[in-house]
Order: sequence, then structure tokens, then C-alpha cells
Amino acid sequence: SCLQLGLERFHGVCILGFNSAEWFIADIGAILAGGFAVGIYTTNSPEACHYVAENCSANVVVVENHKQLQKILEIQHKLPHLKAIVQYGEELKEKRPNLYSWSEFRDLGKDVPDAQLREIIDSQKPNQCCTLIYTSGTTGQPKGVMLSHDNLTWTAVAAGRFIALTDAKEKQELVVSYLPLSHIAAQMSDIWSAMAFGAQVFFAQPDALKGTLVDTLRDVRPTAFLGVPRVWEKMEEKMKSVGAKSSTLRRKVASWAKGVGLQTNLKRMNGYSEVPVNFRLARHLVYKKVRKAIGLDRCTKCYTGAAPISRETLEFFLSLNIPVLELYGMSESSGPHTMSLPHAFKLGRKLVLFYLKPGQKDRQEGQALCPVSLQKLHFASQFFHFLNNSGATLELIITAGGENVPPVPIEDAVKDAVPIISNAMLVGDKAKFLAMLLTLKCNVNVETGEPGDDLTPEAVEYCQKLGSKATKVSEIISSKDKVVYAAIQKGISAVNEGAVSNAQKVQKWVLLEKDFSLFGGELGPTMKLKRPVVVQKYKDQIAQFYADVDT
Repeated sequence: SCLQLGLERFHGVCILGFNSAEWFIADIGAILAGGFAVGIYTTNSPEACHYVAENCSANVVVVENHKQLQKILEIQHKLPHLKAIVQYGEELKEKRPNLYSWSEFRDLGKDVPDAQLREIIDSQKPNQCCTLIYTSGTTGQPKGVMLSHDNLTWTAVAAGRFIALTDAKEKQELVVSYLPLSHIAAQMSDIWSAMAFGAQVFFAQPDALKGTLVDTLRDVRPTAFLGVPRVWEKMEEKMKSVGAKSSTLRRKVASWAKGVGLQTNLKRMNGYSEVPVNFRLARHLVYKKVRKAIGLDRCTKCYTGAAPISRETLEFFLSLNIPVLELYGMSESSGPHTMSLPHAFKLGRKLVLFYLKPGQKDRQEGQALCPVSLQKLHFASQFFHFLNNSGATLELIITAGGENVPPVPIEDAVKDAVPIISNAMLVGDKAKFLAMLLTLKCNVNVETGEPGDDLTPEAVEYCQKLGSKATKVSEIISSKDKVVYAAIQKGISAVNEGAVSNAQKVQKWVLLEKDFSLFGGELGPTMKLKRPVVVQKYKDQIAQFYADVDT
């Protein structure tokens, strides 16, 4: 069908929609027809969609629904290579030239002889580019990462073998597809590794990240699951909230089981294989029930990636006998770059390193042989020992005094010290001291993803314990609620006491009226904080931190 529409060699087929069978089919069809498969984030503005579609010389754009179609129609006149638009998720609401429904699109292919397609497939070479992964634009304009056929196929098999995915001939793996397929993590997990090992893929609801994901997990009971840190954090918050409402006896049993679980798993992590009797009892009384409640009772491979995760969250799940294994990667390495394994992991470290030294031909111990020399990634051997859950190698604030400050550990510590805080972002690049932007936990509009003014039930409960009657973010900020502000300052002061130097202490902070979100643009599609966007959006508040100093 792509060929019938006039798809040219090495031109893009852009796909703009939530995860679905049609997304997979369009992606693989574009590749086999000799084009580039190019995902576009569903949260992109029309201008951002134009940047990607124009940059990859798109011949075809596939959209999910009328809402996404409108974005493309708005920029269509600025896409000189565009020949057709296809809509798959719902019936077309209007007829236009070169606009096709999914069924109309599929019918087009009937007139193209198999021999023509076979000739194009046979002409393709393993090292030729077949997919463009556009970065989410966290640090500026998105960059199109060129991945070849063997980048995808080799990585899918190698990574799958390392994490011990089982071939479907023996036992079929089950995975849930919900992370943005325009991101390499989801593509590698849901399409390429799933294809290599014959996994069964279930598609979550489009509002998965707004709250329905756990329902899907309970229905599917996957055997492997990749969650971005925010997913694990949300699960942790929900489980803590439910636990707090349990009876005194249940809370005591849960607390005992978590203590046993954490100690046993930390020892196991360090090489001790003995399983104590109390751990077996705790597994029967608590761990199995918790796993079943969140749909992970069959999951033997729980992973986290795409952004840094706090040690506290990792230890929380470890205490419930759910080891959440970290993987670090990037689009340029076809996804996974370093990863922990079920039988060999450390909190905050990823152990298996995928890289090939320039000129190296043979596999060495601890290394995986890649068919292409990733010279760009050779720096990995030099900074590998710095890689940890702080994200310190990627995110640094350099103060006016020349102090290098990794912000993530400080932000995580503040969130841990003050449970009402939803997001914290440290600022102070080229400044005389550090300051922090803070947001409060609030209810989110399920339809739009927009953060509201009402505090979450957990946040309201926290305020009540402090002696505050506040139920809204605006109430706390407008009145500068004394007890809430005092509790925040107390938490920050406690974090400052543990700072390695005065330069790493938080001197000022401000509460923002809105939480960070995809809707507001502060978070990327994988819930990663877009620091440059936040700095620009809240430049006035940041300037205020330093106004007195400058004066």
C-alpha cells in the first residue's frame, strides 16, 4: 500500500498515534517498502509534527484519529514530499484528496505484485538505515537518530538473551505495550524483541499513564514489564496510601515483611543465596498478594529506564520481593546500553555493557559483540563507573563558584523528606547558590492530563496531620500556609544537613501553582523532566531567587 501511494526509497512514513496493531503494521510495512519508519509523539504540537515530517521528507503520514489528523492538515501545505495521509483509529469525518481510511489504505496494496515488493526487500542491506528515532527534544530540537536493520535485529536478540526472554516454542512471554512507540525503549521492547522471541503483545488503553495501566496489568499478568520511573513511583504512592488505611495488625505484618524482604534481597544482591524461613513466610503472607494486586504475579523481569529512579523507590519494591532492575540506554545505541540482570544486579548500577571498542573483532568477557562499531559510544568505557541512578553524568549544575552539582539526588531527597511534594527541580547554573522549584501533589484531569488545583487525598491527609485545613494548591500558596511552609522548610533543612558542601545546599525555594505534566510541557513523553523548558517557563520565579543578590 505504501508503494502504491508512491513511497520513495529512504523517505519517511510518519506514525502519529497511540500504541496499536496498526502502529506496528505501518512501521514494519514502511521498512519493508524501503522507506523510513518514523514515530511522532502524540503530545507534539502541529509545529513539532512539522519539524519531524519535514526533516525526514515524509511521503506518508499515518494518524490515529481526527484530533491528530487536524495537526497534519494544519501543516500539510509546508510538507513538499507528502503524498498521502492515512487514519486508522476511527472513521473519517471528512473526505479530502489523498486522505484514506485504514481499510482503503490496505486495499491499495492489492494492485501491487508481490514480485515488486520482493525486489525492494531483496535490495536492502543490513547496515542501511530503516528507522528514524526522533529524540523527545528534552535539550532542544529533536534529533533524528538513524538506526539500521542490524541495529534493531541484533540488539533485539542480544538484549532478549541477556534478560533471559524465553522463545515462544518453549514458553510464550507476555508484554503490555503502553510507552510511546516513537521512543526506542518501547520499540525495542514491544516490536523488535517481541518479534524475535515470539512474545504476545497486549495494548493498554490510551490513558494508561493517567491511571488505567494497573487495570491492564491485572488483566494481562505480563511475564516481562518495563516501566519508566514515574510509573513505579505512582505504584509506590498508591500502595503506601492503601497500606496507611489498613488495620494496625495488617500494617505491622506488612512492616515486618518489608524489613525481611529488603534485608534478604540485599544479601541476595551481594551473593548470599540462602533463603531464611521468615522470608518464605513473608512471601506467603504478603509478597504474593502484593504482586497479584498490581498484576505482576507472573512477572520475572521488571525493568525501569528512560530517566533516573531514586534508591528509595528501588528499595521499596525490593522490600516487597519485586526487584526492579535498571537499564540505561539511548536512541543512538538502539535502546539498551547497560543493564542489570535478574541474577546479577546492584541498586543504582547497570551491569551488562553493550559496546565494541574501535578495531575490536572478538567478544571479550563482560562485553557483547555488536555487528557495527559504535565508535560514538566508546566513551562508555571511560565513564562507565560513574553511571548510577543519580543521572549525574547527564545532568549537572555548575555554580558560579565552579562547583559541579548533580541535581537528581538532591531533588529525590527533598521529595522523600516532604511527602506532599510531587516534583522538585534544582536551579542555580552559573548562579551564586542553589534554589528549587517545587510542586504539590494534586489531582489530574483524566481526559486531558492537566494538573488541577485540588490536592490528592494523600496530600490532604498530610496537611491535616500538620494541622492545616487546606484542600487546594491555591489555598496553600495564597495564604502561605504557615504549617505547610514550615514542614517544607524543615524537610529542605534536613536535606541540607546531609549536603557534601555548602555549595550543594538549597538556599531558597518556591511553590508553583501547577504541577509539572505532559500537558504543561514540563515533562517529556516518558515523564522525563525537560529542564530547559521549565527554566524558560518559570524564568521570572527563578530570576526572583537571585534579584536581591544582584541588587
